[in-house]
Amino acid sequence: MNAGSLYTHAAAIFDRPGRLAIASGVLIALSFPSTGFSFLAWLALIPLLIALEGASLGTAFRVGFTCGFSAYVIILYWINIVITRYGHLPWVTSIPLYLMLAAWLALFYGFATLVARHGELGGFKSAFTLPVAWVAGDFVRSFLLTGFPWAMLGHSQYRTLPLIQIADITGVYGITLLIVLANVVFYRVLRAVWGKAAPYPVKSALVLFITLIAALYYGFERLNVAEEQTDRTIKVALIQGNIPQDVKWSPAFRDSTLAAYERLTREAARESLDLVVWPESAVPFFFQDHPQEAERIRELARELGSHLLLGSPAHETRNDRITFLNSAFVVSPRGETIARGDKLHLVPFGEYVPLGGIFPFINKIVVGIGDFSAGEHATPLPVGSTRAGLLVCYEAIFPELAREYVRNGARILVNITNDAWFGNSSAPYQHLSIAAFRAVETRTPLIRAANTGITAIIDRNGHIRTMTPLFREAFSSGEITPGKGDSILVRIGDAAAWLCTILTAGILLISWRRRT
Repeated sequence: MNAGSLYTHAAAIFDRPGRLAIASGVLIALSFPSTGFSFLAWLALIPLLIALEGASLGTAFRVGFTCGFSAYVIILYWINIVITRYGHLPWVTSIPLYLMLAAWLALFYGFATLVARHGELGGFKSAFTLPVAWVAGDFVRSFLLTGFPWAMLGHSQYRTLPLIQIADITGVYGITLLIVLANVVFYRVLRAVWGKAAPYPVKSALVLFITLIAALYYGFERLNVAEEQTDRTIKVALIQGNIPQDVKWSPAFRDSTLAAYERLTREAARESLDLVVWPESAVPFFFQDHPQEAERIRELARELGSHLLLGSPAHETRNDRITFLNSAFVVSPRGETIARGDKLHLVPFGEYVPLGGIFPFINKIVVGIGDFSAGEHATPLPVGSTRAGLLVCYEAIFPELAREYVRNGARILVNITNDAWFGNSSAPYQHLSIAAFRAVETRTPLIRAANTGITAIIDRNGHIRTMTPLFREAFSSGEITPGKGDSILVRIGDAAAWLCTILTAGILLISWRRRT
C-alpha cells in the first residue's frame, strides 16, 4: 500500500462519520467495568446512528467496524499485560496481536451496521434490523474460531438486577437487544426534535416501552420469588491466596504457597463449613504425584470436616499418551479424593496452540506446565449434599457450559480462576461481570475463588453478595441455596439468539431481492 492509499484510509477513519463512530466506541467502553458507567450503553450508539444517515453499504460497514475497534481497543488494553509481562513477548509483538483481536471483534459491529443499512435500503426499519443483527453478530462470535463472548453490551448491565432477570429466558442477548433498540428509538426522537422532517418513532417507542416494562415486571417477580425459597443452605468458604504469578510455579515457594492456603482456610473455618474452594492451580504441583503435600491437604479436610475443592494440574493416559489437564479435585471430609473435574474449553495460545501439528513453529503466548488437553465430559462434582458444575478460568464466559452442567445435575456453579495474568487492570472486573450472568441464566448460585481476586459469592439472581479486593490475601464465606435447574434457558438454550440469526438472514435475503 503506497503513501497515498494510507492517507486515504486514514482520512476515511477521521472524517465526520469516522469521528462519530469513534465517539460511540468510547462511550461503549466506558459503560463496562471498571469505569462502569452502565447508563452510557443506552445512549452510546447515537453518534454511530448519526454516522449511518444516508451511508453507502461500504460506509455502513466501515463506521460499524470503527466503532467496534475503538471500543475494544479500550476494553481489552489489558491483553498487553498478559502478553508482555507473562508471555515475555516484546511490545512490538504484543501491540499487533492486541490490535488484531480488537479488529476481529470489530468485524461483528461492522456486520450489524451493514445489515441494518442494507435492510433500510430494502424497506426495513432500523429499529428492527439493527437490534436483531447486533444480537446475531454477538451470537456468532460467541462460538466462531473457539469463541470470545467478552464484553457484550448486555454485560454492562450486570448490576441492574431487575433488568437482567430475563437472562433466564433469552440469555444476555435479550438485554443487548433492548439496549440497541433503545439507542435507535432515542436517536430517532432526537432526529425528530432537530426538525429534520422526520416523524417521531411512535411505534418503535411503544414497542420499547412495553418490552422494558414487561422485562422489569418479570425481573421484580423473579426477585420476589427467589426471596421466598427455603431450601437447605450450604456454608461455603472461598480462599484467595494471592500468590504472585512469577513465583507460583517455583519449587522453592511450594511449601509457603501451601502454608498460605492452609492458614487462610483455618481462618475461614472458625465456624463449621460444608465446602471450601481453592482457586485454579492453587497447588503448584500435580496433586496426583506428590503424596506428602497431598496428605497435608487431606488432613486439612479431615480437620475441618468439610469438602475441599482445589485447583491442580492433572494427567491421564489417552491413546497410550500422557495428557495434561487443567483440573480440580474434590477431597471429602474423610480425606479421600472422591472426584476430579477437567477444564473443557481451553484458552487458545495460552493453554494450547490451535493447529499446533500443522504449525509447529507457533508457540504459546503464555508459558505454563505444558500443552493442556480439554476435558471430555461436563460431569458435576459431588460436594456433600449437592453437586457442583466446574467452570475453570474463562470458561465462565461461555453460557453453554454452565447450562450443560446444570442439565447434568449441578445445583451450584463453581468458578475457579487465576486472574493474576490480568494484573491490576479492569479485566478481573469485566470477568466477574460476565460470570454473574451464568447464575441468572441457570438460576443457580455461582461461587468464585480467584488466586488474586475477585473472589465472590453470586446468588441465583446475579446479586454479588461478597466481593474481595484485588491482590490481597483474603477469604470470602457465606451461605448459598442450591438451585433447582429449572430455568427456561437451560431447557431451550440459545433459541432467542438463533431466532435473531435467522431473522438477520431473512433481512439480507429479502432486502437483496427487493433491490434487484
